[in-house]
Amino acid sequence: MNKTAALTFAALLFGAATASAAVTVDYYNKDSQKHSFEAICSGSKYTLEVNGSTTGASTIQGSAPCKVKHAGGEITLTGGEKIEIKDGKITLR
Repeated sequence: MNKTAALTFAALLFGAATASAAVTVDYYNKDSQKHSFEAICSGSKYTLEVNGSTTGASTIQGSAPCKVKHAGGEITLTGGEKIEIKDGKITLR
């Protein structure tokens, strides 16, 4: 493999690893208000935002696992979970 091909291959691998650095969850927010929860992913702070009275998906841009603080304490999310929000508390469905 020549040097250009090797550099191109390395750039593609790095790009793929960077693109997958996100945690997406499906949610059902029973509260009428929008919530913004603090999330710590690999030592960096992010925000998990969910709209009020809706079902949807939300993405935290950090890499898994992410510890999310909510009114009921803290929950760890790795991506693909289905969560429910009621009274500002997050539970797994």
